[in-house]
Amino acid sequence: MISLTNKILPLTLTPRAIVQVKAIMEHKLASHQEYGLRIGIKGGGCSGASFLLGFDKAKTGDDTYMHEDIPVIIEKKHLMYLLGLEIDYEDSEEGTGFVFNNPQA
Repeated sequence: MISLTNKILPLTLTPRAIVQVKAIMEHKLASHQEYGLRIGIKGGGCSGASFLLGFDKAKTGDDTYMHEDIPVIIEKKHLMYLLGLEIDYEDSEEGTGFVFNNPQA
């Protein structure tokens, strides 16, 4: 089981993203209560950073949150890059998937 903080999540998950995350967790991770939604960044350099979204277990150096019954895991050193980020889910002719809207870009 994930140990959670009482902190407020520093980013936004839209209602569409919440529905999709819960559906994935219910269908793929129902028997794995120790997993949560990991949000982070990867890379840097010339092409800049990319946002990460996946399911993982909390590790040392992580902050954990509960948002709409979803355990959310963020590595502490990634927090400043995720402040204000909005994660949405789109299903359109151009594609289907999670979309990151970064106000800092």
